[in-house]
Amino acid sequence: MIKAIIFDFGNVICNFHNYKFINKISKYTDKSTNEINEIIFNKSGLQSKYERGEITSDEFYIEVVNKCKLNISKNKFIESYTNIFTPIKPNFELVKKLKKKYKLGLLSNTSEWDYLYGIKTIEIFNLFDTITLSFEVKTSKPNKLIYEDALKKLNLKPSECVYIDDIKEFSDKATQIGMHGINYTPNTNLVEELKKISVDI
Repeated sequence: MIKAIIFDFGNVICNFHNYKFINKISKYTDKSTNEINEIIFNKSGLQSKYERGEITSDEFYIEVVNKCKLNISKNKFIESYTNIFTPIKPNFELVKKLKKKYKLGLLSNTSEWDYLYGIKTIEIFNLFDTITLSFEVKTSKPNKLIYEDALKKLNLKPSECVYIDDIKEFSDKATQIGMHGINYTPNTNLVEELKKISVDI
């Protein structure tokens, strides 16, 4: 029997686009957007380290500023970094409906600043019973430890939980550990997918 629905955040609850961040900070350096993208998200592994809590927010800011040769204030950097989310309204409404009958969890590979200035500010944030964040757990999906953290907080067995993620590898991992994994894409009818596994909506 399903007792909880656990949601990923990015591209499930809110869409996000890192290019928005890159375009904004490109105004403060001579480097191209391609160079910035390569430095932050590929070569240095800075973004991954930050999301796993291996470096602090201030260390992330300093490293990006130095490597990208940015002339930008910390406040402007935070605003640029976190103002990248757009609500997926149908899923906001779905969360509200599910809340009436199920426990709700949030499980996300994310950073401290995205959480504080993005995730935590959305209108449905308080509907989630538990929150599992990679930077706090110090590991990221698809490591099973992050899924186990979510299950422990909900105090439920894997078979009692649904996990929804836009990255198939991550929803598949949830299935491997006994949860009901759903891979969500813009073409997914999430209500129908949940009904297939007897979620009452």
